[in-house]
Amino acid sequence: MKNKATTVKEYLSELPDDRRKALSAVRNIIVKNLDAGYEEGIQYGMIGYYVPHRIFPAGYHCDPKQPVPFASLASQKNHMAIYLMSIYGNPDEVAWFKSAWAKTGKRLDVGKSCIRFKKLDDLPLDIIGDAIRRVPAKAFIDRYRKFVDPRK
Repeated sequence: MKNKATTVKEYLSELPDDRRKALSAVRNIIVKNLDAGYEEGIQYGMIGYYVPHRIFPAGYHCDPKQPVPFASLASQKNHMAIYLMSIYGNPDEVAWFKSAWAKTGKRLDVGKSCIRFKKLDDLPLDIIGDAIRRVPAKAFIDRYRKFVDPRK
C-alpha cells in the first residue's frame, strides 16, 4: 500500500481507524525505547527510524542520500509490518528475538527483516521495545559498517 505522506502525522491520518490505532501503539513503544541517536520521519514511504546524516554522513550504502534505516512501520495491503534492520543479518539478535518471542506464545510471522501482523494483539509490545532498546545508534552503526564492509 504506497503512501505519499511526507510526515508521520500525515501518514497516520491517512490510515483506517484500526490500523492507525495499531501503528500508533507500536510507534509509541518504539519512540519510548529509541536511542537519542536515531530520528523519526518518513523513509521509503513508511514511518522510519534511522541514523541521520549528521551522525553517519556516508548514509545508506544502497542510496547514500538516505540515512541508514534502523526500523520502520508500514501499513501494507494485507497486513501491517515492523521492519527491524537491527535484527536482519545479525545471528545473535535473531536468536535472542526468536527466543524472546517464543516465550510469549504468540505466532511469529516474519520475512527477512519484517514482522507481519494483522492486529495489535498479535504483537508482544515489550519484545518490540526490548529489540529497539538493545541497539543504540552507535552500536548499530558499528555493526552496519562491518556488514557493509566485512574487512573492518
